[in-house]
Amino acid sequence: MALANLRSILTVGAFRRLYATRLIGQAADGLLQAALATFVLFSPERQPTATSVAAAFAVLFLPYSFIGPFAGVLLDRWRRRQVLVYANLIRAVILIAIAALVLQKNDGISLAVVVLVVLGVGRFVLAGLSASLPHVVDGPMLVTANALTPTSGTIAATIGGLAGFGIRQLAGGGDTGSVVVLACAMIGYVLAALPMMGLAKNRLGPDTDAVGDTFRAVIRGFADGVIMLHRHPIAGRAVLAVMMQRIAFGGLTVIALLLTRNSLGASGDADTALGQFVFITAGAATGALLGAVITPGQTRRRGYVRWSVLILGQAAITVPLGTFAAAQTRELWPLIIAAFSLGFTSQGLKVCSDTLVQREIGDAFLGRVFALFDIAVNGSLVAGVAIVAFTAADSGVSLPVYLGVGVLLGVTAAAYRRYMVSA
Repeated sequence: MALANLRSILTVGAFRRLYATRLIGQAADGLLQAALATFVLFSPERQPTATSVAAAFAVLFLPYSFIGPFAGVLLDRWRRRQVLVYANLIRAVILIAIAALVLQKNDGISLAVVVLVVLGVGRFVLAGLSASLPHVVDGPMLVTANALTPTSGTIAATIGGLAGFGIRQLAGGGDTGSVVVLACAMIGYVLAALPMMGLAKNRLGPDTDAVGDTFRAVIRGFADGVIMLHRHPIAGRAVLAVMMQRIAFGGLTVIALLLTRNSLGASGDADTALGQFVFITAGAATGALLGAVITPGQTRRRGYVRWSVLILGQAAITVPLGTFAAAQTRELWPLIIAAFSLGFTSQGLKVCSDTLVQREIGDAFLGRVFALFDIAVNGSLVAGVAIVAFTAADSGVSLPVYLGVGVLLGVTAAAYRRYMVSA
């Protein structure tokens, strides 16, 4: 990421406001995820199995992904600035209900439904942020913005998660600590809405004044988004490559959870496992940051496709070797390296794919396409989780799974190189 380009986009006032909303909102997302993870996945009373982890991810990711088509069509009709204001405020209110359920030690269907709602509203926020970006920066600055904003958001979410774990400990741990973290997340969502209030209502588009938000229009919009990706093969194949990488990411997430809880260090110690998983998450976030820093310059030098192939290829080697070494030695550091490698690939590939989609798809369809992209990412993540859940041992030690992840990444790299036209 060229320093001159970075300085240029940061001089744009509307971009700074959009950027602030993303950073604050995703930091609040991290706080929320920390509260839920400590309550559900890292509770001393629960020993996770592969299937239980898969069920948790399915509840958190797959159902609310289906909100994507509705979010996309509505984002191409509603003022995106208004969506970014009110969606964040709605999330803050919903967190009150989640805090009440946590205090009641309710980890059943009621919690799942309320979490589904708050994360569903979050789909509007993330899709709106992506669809709004071309309205504040354009031309060669767009690739730099695509590298900076989602990566910074990922880092902000990681920092928020780490802060959440620390806040929970300072608050005495347990359910009370989780509620304190949820309160901090609620404040974060309110703050995330504030920068958008300084923009004009029409500043972030859409460019047209389409009306008539009916169910039929939503379904038609879903179909339109699919058709647009089909008609623009560069964008469609870029989305497909990200889907394959996210399957691998989902698989590695399950392996990391199972290894930390059931095999590495003090097996069964929830606090130790949580600390180890935090280090793994930090490794992935650091890799994502490096990917964002390097990718813009590399794409200008090598092109989007060649760079995507290179980073997928390195992950195809590093990820299976790292997970295998961690399982054999019962050491944490090889797993951190694998997470770093996959985080690097994930962010670099997403930057390239986002830019190709924005370059190929017109603004009138951009909200729908990015909402579909969001569905593809989350659906693929859950697919990877499910595949590993039904093939890996509860200990997380499973050589065929490690090899399968490497083969998937390698085949994706080869196919991307073979079938993508020059981009």
